[in-house]
Amino acid sequence: MQVAGVDIYVNHPVLHLGATDWVPVSLALDSAPAASCDTHVAVRVRAQRGLIKVRLFTQPQALQAEGPDPDFTTVFDGLLLLPDGRIAIGDVEQLTRFAHRVGDRGEFRVRVAVDSPGPDAGAIDITITRPSE
Repeated sequence: MQVAGVDIYVNHPVLHLGATDWVPVSLALDSAPAASCDTHVAVRVRAQRGLIKVRLFTQPQALQAEGPDPDFTTVFDGLLLLPDGRIAIGDVEQLTRFAHRVGDRGEFRVRVAVDSPGPDAGAIDITITRPSE
């Protein structure tokens, strides 16, 4: 089920998502479509060519049709530590930032999928659940 959505304009071709604290400076994309550490994911996106559409989902229930786009390509699927139970999504300059509470603090399974992996990504679907779900 979709729980949030935001359109973000980015000046640099990287969007960060994860914990609400600072993104570690060691988190570098190099040439990959995404990179991660224990608290954040950096996703390569298209810069300065329009808004980046981001949708946040919780694990869909059995009979719900609404969910992440199945045609998107997964660029990250793993665990992230969210110390305050909120996930933040924003540009690297921290000019635009959106935060949403997803539960109590702890580890969450996060799947990040994009419409086009790499520098042409213009839409991102994030699915977040507790590892036991």
